Formats: sequence, structure tokens, C-alpha cells
Amino acid sequence: MKPAPLTKISIATSREAEEAVAELLLAVLGQTPSTYFDAETGDTTASTYLEKPAQWNAAARAELRAGLAVLTECGLDIGPGEITARKVRREDWAESWKRHFKPLEIGDALLLKPSWVKQKPRKGQAVVILDPGLSFGTGHHATTGFCLKQLVATRKDGLKQSFLDIGTGSGILAIAAAKLGYAPVRCFDFDPESVRVAKANAAQNEVAQLVRPVRHDLTKLPLASATRYHVVCANLIFDLLIAERDRILSRLRPDGVLVLAGILQTQFAKVKRAYQQAGLKLIATEVDKEWQSGAFLRRG
Repeated sequence: MKPAPLTKISIATSREAEEAVAELLLAVLGQTPSTYFDAETGDTTASTYLEKPAQWNAAARAELRAGLAVLTECGLDIGPGEITARKVRREDWAESWKRHFKPLEIGDALLLKPSWVKQKPRKGQAVVILDPGLSFGTGHHATTGFCLKQLVATRKDGLKQSFLDIGTGSGILAIAAAKLGYAPVRCFDFDPESVRVAKANAAQNEVAQLVRPVRHDLTKLPLASATRYHVVCANLIFDLLIAERDRILSRLRPDGVLVLAGILQTQFAKVKRAYQQAGLKLIATEVDKEWQSGAFLRRG
């Protein structure tokens, strides 16, 4: 029996807004998208793939349209903004990932690559193998890339450092942290499919004993936490970062580093102000297209 086809949902957009549109697809449909730029035509498309036809309905389309309108109100040129849906064979989906997903290096410390790429790591370079799944984070997105850089920059050889990944997605940050020597490593996500994929990725990377993703809703966790971590990553939407600030901070050690991502540049000042008011100092930031991420140090 042939596997059922996938439903491919695409939005035609602009280079400027491609990552914001991809984040919108992720937020509405719960599956990590890919983006494709056609150098000949200049067209940019963000697409995601759904296993169940029922996931695509009038309500989802309306939510995407509303989200595109919000991006426009934020001053982004979203381009055509046309939403399309079509059926695709799973084989076509898999091969398209193989063409577009390339290895990623974070300095001399970390190499991320799919299993079919034969590139060997440099001496002392940790390797994370991630093959695309329908819920996936590749590290190529600006926000994930910043988090990976901060994991590398904050790691101190010979020192025990713990790590918490809030909203783990594919598990990429938690797996990378384990490979870099963080321990213990804890991670969770609200989406059960993301937890399943993260567990599979941890097993593939032979760190299943170190990285055990669980399903939690951040908004329903205890406000205070007895366990605190040296490094906390929260790659979440703006609203959650603001509303759940105290819940996030209760899980950070007094001398800890907090990495915040998933923030539009137009929203970053509000996030920065909220966390500075809680006693944190911005120690690193990066702007990539419309995104801005930041690392904060707790002041004792």
C-alpha cells in the first residue's frame, strides 16, 4: 500500500518577510516549514507539510490570513501573500529536503548535518545529526542559529553547566548542548509531535540517556522552581516571553545566562525592557533580517 500523500501549504512572500511568514506557518499549523528562493524569478515561498488532511481547513486559512495582516501592520513587505494548498507524494517531499538542507557549522565547536552528508567533523568538533521530519528545526533559522552560537560561547571546558531548553521543537538545542558537555540537560515542548521527533533525534545521536524530552505547557508549570540551570534557552513567541517572564526566570540560576529568541526586531525593545526590569543585563544580541535575539546575564 502506498503511503498517503502530504498536504503542502505554501505562502508566496518576499525575501524580507520569508522567515516571519515561516514562523507564522509554524505557529498556525504546528509543523516546521522550509523556505525556497528562486534566483531566476526572484520568487520566495514558505511551505509546510501536513500529514492529516483535516489539519487544513477554513479556520486555518483564516488564521494565516490574519497573521499576514499583522505582519503587514508591523511594517513588513510580505510580497504577494498568496496561500496555496496541494497534495504531494512523500517521496517528493523527502527529496526536496535532501536538495535544500545543507550542513551547518558553528565555529570549530559544532557541526550539524543530515545523515546522508558525508562531511567529517574537524578535530574536537561535536556532531549533531538531524534528518528532516514533519516537525523539525534545522539550525539554519536565524533564531535557532543564535541559540546554538550562545551554547558554544557560554560553554566552559571542565566546568559543570546545566541546560534547560523551553520549547525544544526538534530537540536540536538540547542535543547540541549534550554533545558540547552540558549536564544535566532538560527540555520540553507543548506539542506532542515535537516531543516524539525530539526523542527520535536524541536516540539517533546516541544521547537518549542525557536528553529526555517531555511534554509540558509552560503556562501551567509551577511559578517557582527548585531546580535552576546555568543556561536557559527560550525560543518562543513574543507574547509568551513577556507573559511568562517570571516563570522562565525562576528556572535560571543567579549567575545564569538566558537566551531569548523567536522575536521580531520590532518587538525586541519590549522584551529587553521586561527582562532588564527583572535584573538581567543584555550581553549579546544579533539581528538577522527581521529577527533579533538576545543573551542576558543574571546580576547575582
